[in-house]
Amino acid sequence: MKPGPFRYLAPASLQDAAAMLRAHADAKVLAGGQSLIPVLSMRLARPTHLVDLGGIPGLDRIEVTDAYVRVGAMVRHAQLLADEGAYAALPLLRQALVNVAHPAIRNRGTTVGSIAHADAAGEMPSVLAITDGVVEAVGPDGRREIAARDFFAGPLETTLAHDEIVEAVRFGRFPTGTRTAFRESARRHGDYALAGVAVAVTVENDRITAARASFVSVTDVPGVVDLSSVLAGADPATADWSVVDETVDAHLQPESDIHASAQYRRMLAAELTRRALAEAVAQPSTASAPGAHR
Repeated sequence: MKPGPFRYLAPASLQDAAAMLRAHADAKVLAGGQSLIPVLSMRLARPTHLVDLGGIPGLDRIEVTDAYVRVGAMVRHAQLLADEGAYAALPLLRQALVNVAHPAIRNRGTTVGSIAHADAAGEMPSVLAITDGVVEAVGPDGRREIAARDFFAGPLETTLAHDEIVEAVRFGRFPTGTRTAFRESARRHGDYALAGVAVAVTVENDRITAARASFVSVTDVPGVVDLSSVLAGADPATADWSVVDETVDAHLQPESDIHASAQYRRMLAAELTRRALAEAVAQPSTASAPGAHR
């Protein structure tokens, strides 16, 4: 199928874009288009106006500070994947991004667009959640910041107002001594994951002091599971990772579909979590400066 008819709008600033959204109640924002265009082509959405952010200057920048990695709305997945500064500050970004679809999609799709799409089967929403990230939104009435935990309202639903645009997201940096890993399982590489997990484990003096996980495809919205209560004090070289199974299972909300049953997704998520934790503690610790977010 082909998209329904629409009018193409090319604002020169975010303020202009927000004004266009306010003027047209059914308008949609176009960035990379890798989520939106298929939806339009299947006519699951039929907006009368598309507001293209591509001509707005300054939205394709990556900024690394002691506290966060800031990613603008037009930064492509491939650009962030290749950015050595972002990788050095937050290896989890690259660990997750290599699992996003295929190179052709990563070359066009934007990291912020993936987050704003709010698909629980996407990798980057889970990374924003586990890093205690922040969404920077702009609307006709000004700017506001939305914590990741308050941003995702439901499947494909956020707390953004219709006339607000995500200008950038900030991924928080981890404390020194934190190791991370990302694992997912899909029927074919590049397909949506049947289940996936991002983990962050902080190790001090050869003992685990904190551990967190965030999941893909097995929860309604991205959220964080604190595993510290069952892992704190463990020796990472000899830890029994299965102790997290009950805590993880209590957080999961998988659904059955044509690809896998809910029971299989639960089992898969638990196994991926155990493997990711083992992989994380084998990694070098994250380089993080004073002022990291936790």
